[in-house]
Amino acid sequence: MENETPWTRSLILRIRQERPVLLVALLIALIALAAGANKWVVLGLLLLMIITALWHAVPIIPEMPLEPIPETVETAGNRLAEVTATLEALDVPVMVLSGDASVLYQNRAAEKAFGEVTTGAHISARLRSPGVLDMISETIATNAPNQIEHSERLPSERVYIVRSAPVILDGQQPADERFFVVSFRDISEVRRIDRMRSDFVANASHELRTPLASLRGFIETIQGPAKNDAKAQERFLGIMLDQTTRMSRLVDDLLSLSRLELKSHIAPDHKVDLVPLLGHVRDSLVPLANDVGVEIALHLPQGKAEVLGDRDELVQVFENLIENACKYGQEGKAVDVFLKNGRGEPVEVAVVDKGPGIPAEHVPRLTERFYRVSIEDSRSKKGTGLGLAIVKHILTRHRARLIVKSEVGKGTSFTVRF
Repeated sequence: MENETPWTRSLILRIRQERPVLLVALLIALIALAAGANKWVVLGLLLLMIITALWHAVPIIPEMPLEPIPETVETAGNRLAEVTATLEALDVPVMVLSGDASVLYQNRAAEKAFGEVTTGAHISARLRSPGVLDMISETIATNAPNQIEHSERLPSERVYIVRSAPVILDGQQPADERFFVVSFRDISEVRRIDRMRSDFVANASHELRTPLASLRGFIETIQGPAKNDAKAQERFLGIMLDQTTRMSRLVDDLLSLSRLELKSHIAPDHKVDLVPLLGHVRDSLVPLANDVGVEIALHLPQGKAEVLGDRDELVQVFENLIENACKYGQEGKAVDVFLKNGRGEPVEVAVVDKGPGIPAEHVPRLTERFYRVSIEDSRSKKGTGLGLAIVKHILTRHRARLIVKSEVGKGTSFTVRF
């Protein structure tokens, strides 16, 4: 059967189909022979009938199983799902646009940053920046990636690197199924740190320039006009000592800040009792308080008040706060230090003065480096402008908070909450 030709298989199929007709023809031939008809005539008629039957029969064509046609055409929705499959997990705002800059998709980070955009709406319905829109249009026209820096003012000031790029999928993409991804990388913190670094360098150089200029002027005076004037030399040397002491304090504070920043991520794990610590700080500041006519009063609970901390750094914190209260709140003639250690409540130390107070617009910026409410007042009282910045860094390391409350004419309170 394996060696049969197609013609043979077709003939066999026709014989099987016309079997009844062939049997009838054979039966008629046998009857004719029995009746005495000429055998050659009968044989010729039988052969003619067989040929006629097989010639007109319709061959049976076996049904061949249809081969499955591979589905190569994907809908636009399936292709979009392929593009957006992993974008939802990103914490970077991302939008997917169509070839006409309509928003097809945005992840949760984009909704949080820019608000929900209606699917199918043009990107300009949300982003009005001409620079961003021109960049997206250029990407769609050239099919090449682009990026631009973009600032958002509301609800808060943020700076983004906005990048647009085409999505390259396997196979041919119809013109109406082109996708483009627009991502927003937030660099606000980087810009803020750069601005702080620039401000720090400018302020530090300014703070050092003034005493250095004074020292140079006094040295030139002593070498020149006051060369033989002993009284002038003594007075100038006293001023020069004050200036060098000021620069020394400034450098020490800068070094303290640098050391604190290096270990800011390491929380202290030693127990420190604040009751004797505050007593030690008060005793060390009594001479200063007497000089400015201020009395330091401690209000301490019974027993211990322990927190996890570094003793030397906590001494520095409370020395700074109580010293500031004595210097800048001396009009009230009293500084009260309250230590609270309630059961189930955080330990709190509040330093309260009855001085002139601080205007509300200055309070949020008190812990910035070199920030002063009154520059002249600070310099006259030998402040470096770094004390509260150091306090903030120490408390950050101790996982504590500094809460400032002030009212003009009624005094100020600095509360450290552990």
